[in-house]
Amino acid sequence: MANAIVEQAEILEERKASIGYGKEGGGIRCDQNSVSGSVSQRACVYCGARVVLNPITDAFHIVHGPIGCASYTWDIRGSLSSGSSLSRNSFSTDLREEDVVFGGADKLARAIDEAVAKHRPKLLFVYATCIVGVIGDDVEAVCRDAEKRHGVRAIPVKSPGFSGNKSFGYRMACDALMELISRQADLDPDSRRGVNILGDFNLAGEMWIIANYLKEIGIPVISTITGDASYESLLKAPAARLNLVQCAGSMTYLAKRMEEEMGVPYIKVSFFGTEDTSASLLRIAEALGDEAALKKAKAFTCRREAEIAPFAERYRKCLAGKKAAIYVGGGFKAISLIRQFAAMGVETVVVGTQTGQPEDYEIIGSLVGENAVVLDDANPAELEAFMKEKGADILVGGVKERPLAYKLGIAFCDHNHERKHALAGYEGVVNFTREIHLSMNSPVWDYL
Repeated sequence: MANAIVEQAEILEERKASIGYGKEGGGIRCDQNSVSGSVSQRACVYCGARVVLNPITDAFHIVHGPIGCASYTWDIRGSLSSGSSLSRNSFSTDLREEDVVFGGADKLARAIDEAVAKHRPKLLFVYATCIVGVIGDDVEAVCRDAEKRHGVRAIPVKSPGFSGNKSFGYRMACDALMELISRQADLDPDSRRGVNILGDFNLAGEMWIIANYLKEIGIPVISTITGDASYESLLKAPAARLNLVQCAGSMTYLAKRMEEEMGVPYIKVSFFGTEDTSASLLRIAEALGDEAALKKAKAFTCRREAEIAPFAERYRKCLAGKKAAIYVGGGFKAISLIRQFAAMGVETVVVGTQTGQPEDYEIIGSLVGENAVVLDDANPAELEAFMKEKGADILVGGVKERPLAYKLGIAFCDHNHERKHALAGYEGVVNFTREIHLSMNSPVWDYL
């Protein structure tokens, strides 16, 4: 199989084990550091940490590093807030050459003092970027001193980019969250109720959609991590009976720590596509052992599926026979997209993720055709070669993949964190189907 791949696209020798066809894709190498020189589509450690923590609405985020790091992640998510909008700002210590030589710890301490004086936040996250990792500023000590001086939580997020990749940044963010909520862990297990939603960042209000579904079937949401979260709501997280992990790549680590250290079990769910949304609601009620909620969930899902069926069938006629390429962050999202495309009559011919796990690729391999390309941590050259080889009509990805799709003259759907329209739940199925139809069947492609 490796030789066949080499004949069709020039692939670095070290990358061959991360690419397969069909069911063979279930055994590809994954969960590894990026291959040097491959120009991975992954972001850096700092970016991974920032995108997870950024939606905490009333937190103050100080980027201890050059101004470019702060500008790179300014307003990085399309997350909506029902309260404070402080998180939409980006604050930086703006380290320069002089600070590299003499150290930037004093500058960071002054920045925290200024932030507290002007904004009075209850919670500060301080991100240590690449430069800080090189010069060795003791960010932890600065944060400890700031907590003593001001009486606010100041949590260091050690995220120099050279220490790993985006998925490692997720872990640093989860460690920071555990540092925040672990002080609330001494609870009576019998008093726990409801669920936490992990890994939904309230893009275009998706968290509110999911929370409303759960409310309708009688399941309270205790804390959301981190979409539309606040300092106070995060502190309630240990009081939940169950964690729902939606973005497995960013939140499985936190869910495992909460299970081991706080006794809160977790299940993985997905609210992308009709099939996964319905299945997830039923699984949540079953996992809680709530018969009343399960009965309501069955009635609710049947009603919503019946409502959406005529719409889906109408668009299926316009989409049948089309081919899709998928390149997203986590494996669970890719799985949901494959199922969603299949329900629309669209064949997935290329699929890859940035942070997929072996179990994710096993499922992906079982869902795609025998000639579909499955790849982990791809680079632009590989994506281009395989999309051309398979004749993809549309690419579903993030902001970094958009120019590649347009350069090749194929449609594109943004399924990443910058988007401004909801794609989760039954409402998301409608939005996604319409967007795919309008993008893929636009007359503009006839002129290329």
